[in-house]
Amino acid sequence: MGKLFLGFVVAVASLALVESLICNKCSVSVFGFCINSGTETCTGNDTVCYTGKAVFPSVSSFNGFSNQGCRPNDTSCNGSTNSSLLGINYTTTISCCSSDRCNSVTLSGAPSTKMTFTAAVAGAILASVLGSML
Repeated sequence: MGKLFLGFVVAVASLALVESLICNKCSVSVFGFCINSGTETCTGNDTVCYTGKAVFPSVSSFNGFSNQGCRPNDTSCNGSTNSSLLGINYTTTISCCSSDRCNSVTLSGAPSTKMTFTAAVAGAILASVLGSML
């Protein structure tokens, strides 16, 4: 009886997961680097995947911040707002979509920069280890 019940629970859970929307998730991205990337399963019937981006027009060399994940499908989807923080104007744009992983992660030169950072950290660790041995 226990195996039959377990089989029923697994079948219902798998059907629920099939209907759930899976989105790319990134809490914060700076200079094209996502601090903690992954995926997120949306809960609720009226949710969509989104990518939000805040840019500062007065700072042309800075690409701004972005984040991704699940959100309710509301009027702020696919729109922009202009705001000000400490006297600096910025524009926030939210793009929404409704298929699995449709909010693709975009990297702007991150792989080569990430490799440089990794090499620098590895060099620092190596220098520290060698310095402590001498």
